[in-house]
Amino acid sequence: MRFRSGVASLLMVAPVASVAAGERGAKRPRLDLRANPRMSLMAANVLVVAQLVGGDEMEDFHCPAVEWEWGDGARSAQESDCPPFEPGMSMARRHTASHAYRQPGEYSVRVTLRRAGRSLAAATTTVTIGGSTGR
Repeated sequence: MRFRSGVASLLMVAPVASVAAGERGAKRPRLDLRANPRMSLMAANVLVVAQLVGGDEMEDFHCPAVEWEWGDGARSAQESDCPPFEPGMSMARRHTASHAYRQPGEYSVRVTLRRAGRSLAAATTTVTIGGSTGR
């Protein structure tokens, strides 16, 4: 059984329509996506980590909805109930989810961060589950 994990950098889905006061010139974080484990037996439970790297603490990235597309037709979403953003607050930079793959194959996993119904950032990685070759 083979499991290949890739790291994908930020794919900007849509530009941020507005910049909050004090955020002009702020550097946007980059979204990395990693899948684990590297080796697995069928059925494979895969943990995927989406992490915002670098950039400034921006209101647009505070408490986003996180949508996962698993490449096998399954989808999942996470939404948090967060207090309103205030300058100086830290934002959650790490989002995780797991998914069970039941069949061998190559799957494109995509994560999208959304806020107020618009896409902020997205990243993809490939998960390869290898089955028995009968040899």
